[in-house]
Amino acid sequence: MPRDLLLLLSRLFLAALFVPSGFNALSDIAGTTSYFAGLGLPLPTFAAWGTGLFELIAGLLVLVGFQTRIVALLLAAFCIVAGFIGHYGQGGDDPTLVFLHSQMLMKDIAIAGGFLALAMAGAGAWSIDRRGSA
Repeated sequence: MPRDLLLLLSRLFLAALFVPSGFNALSDIAGTTSYFAGLGLPLPTFAAWGTGLFELIAGLLVLVGFQTRIVALLLAAFCIVAGFIGHYGQGGDDPTLVFLHSQMLMKDIAIAGGFLALAMAGAGAWSIDRRGSA
């Protein structure tokens, strides 16, 4: 399969996680704030708005391939931080919840790996990044 097609698919699949997540967080800011408050984050309303906007905007930038290397690095860091905040040590005494949270943490780490690969490879030919340099 051609390199540029794989890079486009990578961007589409990664953006498919962050664009809806950001939109959903912003669409239910009260619920998102409550979730962050439950995690013990300071300024949960600020965290909710910031996270929702970041996920939505960064996801759209990856989707269209604009400033892809920088945005991919930021999203890789975001995935690691969010994974540890939201999943590390969670689940209490329930072994099923402990297992699920450990799996979600590993998923976040794997997604960060995908973003690091995208940061290294760049957006490919079918992107705004490439159009600007042509």
